[in-house]
Amino acid sequence: MKLRFCTWQQPLRLALLMGALCLAASPDTLASLKTDKAEKAEKAEKAGKEAQTVLIGYAGPLSGMSSGVGKSMANAAQLAVDEANKRGLQIQGKPVLLQLLLQDDRTNPRTAEFIARYLAKTGVVGVIGHWNSAASLAAAPIYNAAGVIQISPATMSTLYTQQGNRAAFRTIGNNGSAGSYTADYAVKVLQTRRVLVVDDGTPFGRGFVEQFSRTAKEQGAQIVGAHTVSDKTSDFNAVLADALRLRPDAVLFGGLDMQASTLARAIKRSKLQTRFIGASGTVGLPFLKAAGADGNGSIVLEPGLPTEKMPGWKSFEKNYMQKFDSNIDLYAPFAYDATQVLIAAMRQANSVDPKKVAEALHDIRFAGMTGTISFNHEGDLNNPTFTIYEVQNQSWVVRKIISGSVN
Repeated sequence: MKLRFCTWQQPLRLALLMGALCLAASPDTLASLKTDKAEKAEKAEKAGKEAQTVLIGYAGPLSGMSSGVGKSMANAAQLAVDEANKRGLQIQGKPVLLQLLLQDDRTNPRTAEFIARYLAKTGVVGVIGHWNSAASLAAAPIYNAAGVIQISPATMSTLYTQQGNRAAFRTIGNNGSAGSYTADYAVKVLQTRRVLVVDDGTPFGRGFVEQFSRTAKEQGAQIVGAHTVSDKTSDFNAVLADALRLRPDAVLFGGLDMQASTLARAIKRSKLQTRFIGASGTVGLPFLKAAGADGNGSIVLEPGLPTEKMPGWKSFEKNYMQKFDSNIDLYAPFAYDATQVLIAAMRQANSVDPKKVAEALHDIRFAGMTGTISFNHEGDLNNPTFTIYEVQNQSWVVRKIISGSVN
């Protein structure tokens, strides 16, 4: 008697046969799979061992009052490093793994010197930093002596790139340009004729005010008074007394955002019909929050294009927010580009030797997120861009975009 499988039994029979075949073949198959995995793991481990780790330093304020801007710049630099590692970087045919080494200078020049010595000893090819001019100026001679590249995303003092160091660069415009353009706008557009100037005693603040004053005088304006205050004071009584006596058209302040907000508030509350003009580093939420409605009418020139007009802003913003989920500070794009251009110079030089990379930086023309980056013989941008903002209804509004050559 022959057995017949019903229609519903045939698939079951086929499944049982296939299962038996799989079980019969499983020892060899599993061994093959294990071999493949082992080979892949071995190759990955070998590639990791073969890849040369190259250090890039970051120096900026990661604690204290300026930690927000410092951390944002550090995040931007890290993003550039991560993206380069993901794309893959090869130097002389061998893989290179980039690593960012973070250091907190607390905006303190003495701490900056200590950090510069430490980073130089670690063998970094270059350093992204520092943020404030005083820290950069203190650290620059140490990097120079050690042959380490320094690219600042924020230092604006003209002195920074005038020390004869072929390995010092910046990805923003300098104080010479900022002071001149601010004065030009104040006199020609705002019709300012009498200005009281105040600086915070730092290389940044003094340099900005000095250049503004020179250009304003050339344009026919008069500097009716000048004050120097501590960069930590909130006491502007002497400045206000002079302003009430002299009745200037504008008070110009060379200093950072929180002090600027204090002075702007004091001017408005003294019922002075005087325009407040600030220095770069003022545009942002801290000034708006601290000054409130008293900040309305304030004028500030900042380096770079408005963020929404930067060529790579949308992609940068998306990638940054996905990775860090924190505010993007004004100087973060310049830190991102400082890191990008350093990596691009390594590729162009086909070397991680700081001397060769520095020479490549002098020849480079890089399409950065903030715009085209190329440097003159001193390490300044050839064509820095600036934007003038005004506070209206407690918001920063673009008034003018300026592009030109360095002074």
